[in-house]
Amino acid sequence: MAGRPERRRRSPARRRLRRLQLRLTAAYTLITALGLSCLCWLVIRTDDRSRQASEYDEMRRRASVAASLVYYEEDRLRLDGLQDDEATTGTPQILVLEAPPGGPHAFVFRGRVSRFDVADATAERVARSAMRADDVVRSTGHDRSGDPVYLLAVPFHHDATDAMAGAAVAVGDPERGSAEHRSLILSLAAGGGALTALAGLTGHVLSGRSMRPAWQALEQQERLLADAAHELRTPVAVMRGSVEVAEGGAGGLGVHLPRIRRAADRMADVVENLLTRGQLDAAVDSVRPTPLRLDQLVEEVCADLPDGGHRLELCLEESVVEADAGLVRVAVRNLLDNAARHGRTPGAPGGADLLVSVLGPSVSVADRGPGVEPGRLPELMERFRSPGGGTGIGLSLVHRVATVHRGSLTVRARPGGGAVFVLRLAPGRSRRRRAGGRGGVRARR
Repeated sequence: MAGRPERRRRSPARRRLRRLQLRLTAAYTLITALGLSCLCWLVIRTDDRSRQASEYDEMRRRASVAASLVYYEEDRLRLDGLQDDEATTGTPQILVLEAPPGGPHAFVFRGRVSRFDVADATAERVARSAMRADDVVRSTGHDRSGDPVYLLAVPFHHDATDAMAGAAVAVGDPERGSAEHRSLILSLAAGGGALTALAGLTGHVLSGRSMRPAWQALEQQERLLADAAHELRTPVAVMRGSVEVAEGGAGGLGVHLPRIRRAADRMADVVENLLTRGQLDAAVDSVRPTPLRLDQLVEEVCADLPDGGHRLELCLEESVVEADAGLVRVAVRNLLDNAARHGRTPGAPGGADLLVSVLGPSVSVADRGPGVEPGRLPELMERFRSPGGGTGIGLSLVHRVATVHRGSLTVRARPGGGAVFVLRLAPGRSRRRRAGGRGGVRARR
């Protein structure tokens, strides 16, 4: 059981797909980060413009109020309305420039709170621009300490002559609302980072799930190739060695033909097992259940058991199941092959002592070998973990066949010594017991 995670980590297919998954995750995260960055930039830019527009709106309101409070009485400029109005208190700061036609110009009023020390030339430039345009003019500049300021001028006219008489200048603070703006930037940065991380994690999980079929397919292919190389190596070596010995020996090839034939039969079984395993792994029209006489199929498989001095006893009950005949045949043959290999009585000469039974949808194969603990069955069904020289592919395939037929593979101790492997298929229709039965002892050489 411990071998599978290690092999999976070392699988070239999994490593390639893992790198592809990481690339997809990085691409998804990068796209998400770029999208969120653009969105955050737009939000920050919009908030900055909104903050600037809000400050200019407040400056325009205050400057307009200040310009409306300026009036003339007998050609004399009156500013008493500016002294107590809230529009001239605090910031934005209000300055009033009088520039009558043909007369000297001068700043005749400054707000009571002078936060910004703006040079007269700077404020005058904006005021004269507003007077020339006879409209509101806004601009930017710096105070005497070099700090940036907003400037906005609203012109006013002489009450009697309607001539341009001056302008009210509002000085605004570009840093107003900057704390909230910085807080918004930090919130967007934190939220964007969290969303990017969440998107990267989600993309990694989704790409992994979407690539899982590809992982499984590539791993199945690699396992099939590994099984083929492992299983075919022994019979090929036997055939090659027999041919080499026959070429150099005096007896000729005929003496070695039985051994070559057994190796060829073994190779044919291996190829069929591998093809069946590949068919089940692909899961493409792999199971074609039809009504099947399970007892007859088991009897045919037992009749094809190679001679090896085995003692075989059959106890068969008529049984009809819904199953794939080809897959069940392979499963039963693998159970018999496993029992023939490992079912010899310890210390006894000859072949294995086997008892094959069919009862309803179950096929039991009992032997007189050293036995198997029931808890070790999952280990025996692992590839390359079967004791006694086997690979475990046979029992693993039997388990797969049982699973696709909604059945199971179990093992228990046989009374008197040995093990009993039970292949149970999906419940089917059982018929009456054969008259006289086909059971009985059938001796094998």
